[in-house]
Amino acid sequence: MIEVTVDFMLLKRKMKSKDLAKAIGITPANLSILKTGKAHGVRFGTLSKICEALDCQPGDLLKYVPDDEGKKDEK
Repeated sequence: MIEVTVDFMLLKRKMKSKDLAKAIGITPANLSILKTGKAHGVRFGTLSKICEALDCQPGDLLKYVPDDEGKKDEK
């Protein structure tokens, strides 16, 4: 599974979610869906805007976790 680590980057950059949402042109609700991993996908344009706003690479925002590890975390 893919884990979204946007919250970590927000902390690192000392930025609030609402400020990031405004900077990239999406609603705070849609950013929340992305951050919680409930999104089924993300457009490359959106990912690019997030990277620009947070001065990071896509790999800083997404992390691969083998399914076995992800299931352990959910329990």
